Amino acid sequence: MALKIRLARLGAKKKPFYRIVVADSAAKRDGRFLEVVGLYDPNHNPARVSFKKDLVDQWLARGAKPTETVHNLLRRG
Repeated sequence: MALKIRLARLGAKKKPFYRIVVADSAAKRDGRFLEVVGLYDPNHNPARVSFKKDLVDQWLARGAKPTETVHNLLRRG
């Protein structure tokens, strides 16, 4: 099972916000996930990024790979 740390979209039409989740790479974008590790809200200026560093580090140690977007958000936050 390949694990990814990626974004899952929530919110209304034209007003998205995202959960940063750990999910199986075969799961749908907004489908089944293992754990929520953070939030990303691009509607604010500047965009809000919050995540639980200890959980992210645990999942990275277990072999989860962040997507490119999440990798950039983690470096920024």
